[in-house]
Amino acid sequence: MRIGPYAVKLRKRTALAGWQAAIISVLAIVVALALFSLIFILAGVNPLVAYREIFSYAFVNRFGLPLTINRFIFLLLCTCAFILPFRAGLWNIGMAGQLYVGALSAFAVLLAFGAKASRSMELNPTLVIPLMVLAAALGSAALGAVAGFLKGRFDVNEIVVTMMLNFIAYWLVARMIKEGGIFMNPGGRGESFEMPPSVYAPFIAGTPFTIILALGVAALLYLLLAKTRLGYEIRAYGKSPAAARYAGVSPVKIPFVVFVIGGALAGWAGYHYFAAVPGVYKISRNYGYFGDLAFYGIICGLISQGNPLAAIPVALLFGGLSIGGRFIQGQFNMSFGVDYALLGVLMITLVAFQFFYRYQLVLSPVLSPACPEPRRRVEGPSKGSCGQKPGRS
Repeated sequence: MRIGPYAVKLRKRTALAGWQAAIISVLAIVVALALFSLIFILAGVNPLVAYREIFSYAFVNRFGLPLTINRFIFLLLCTCAFILPFRAGLWNIGMAGQLYVGALSAFAVLLAFGAKASRSMELNPTLVIPLMVLAAALGSAALGAVAGFLKGRFDVNEIVVTMMLNFIAYWLVARMIKEGGIFMNPGGRGESFEMPPSVYAPFIAGTPFTIILALGVAALLYLLLAKTRLGYEIRAYGKSPAAARYAGVSPVKIPFVVFVIGGALAGWAGYHYFAAVPGVYKISRNYGYFGDLAFYGIICGLISQGNPLAAIPVALLFGGLSIGGRFIQGQFNMSFGVDYALLGVLMITLVAFQFFYRYQLVLSPVLSPACPEPRRRVEGPSKGSCGQKPGRS
């Protein structure tokens, strides 16, 4: 393709620097917001005003900012749960089921202490809260271990296994919190019993302590992948399982380890949303909504190129747009699902722009066809224009 005196060529990249990936992502976000402006225009809403309201509510407003932070923590944990298996060349599609089981395991600790009988029961938070966090990790890690074992031992497709486990976990929770379930609310509202206030998650600067957990997970995961022998084995297995096996990497260990750790991280996401977010403190009847949100962790992981540190701003952006999109839906009386549509356009655009992670557009000058570039140097008498012999005057 030509643009004036230049030809536009497609060239495969040999390497991609971090700043180049950042520029590509920023351009993709700008294009996505420009495309979504058409929906605002069709709805009779000024796009500039709409985006101002989205970002101001999500990142500045004293009511919206805590919601954004809570959504960010959840998405970051889900993203990390996806990234670790992804770096091993495996796909963890089971974060939804893992977070369900993680939440159920955390509430099982409360059940064991008799919290279902009385919401006013005084429990020791220094004992119960760590036990809930540990139980959430262990329960969801056990679910992840099923997929990891089947993949490593029998080479069963991990996508199919984790998707099927999502359904099993969903209906397991439904059976436990609905009528007749041992976790059922005594009021019979189709949800679990409520946590006693004595074991509400502690806050740090007005934010649940799980923000430290999420940021710490991202940092430790980065160090694990970049600086440890296990991280090297995971990356080698992800590049080529056959070559990694030849180098002594166990084809059974790596899938098992990454799914166990990934499952534990998704379990912490379940603990965060059901046991640490103000106003929840129970497994609510719409728990499936949070399972749907977990799938955004896949997109965030792909956009961040499997880098746990890069996942931090990506998860924050998605969390803010999710909360801000839901806000303007009511603010401008728009149709239901504006937040989903906005994130959908953003996801499609960001994934499409990943093409430029592998290829780049190169502009090169086009020589005039009347005077082509000579292929070799010609010795002899002087030539005229374009290599022609000078004529007589």
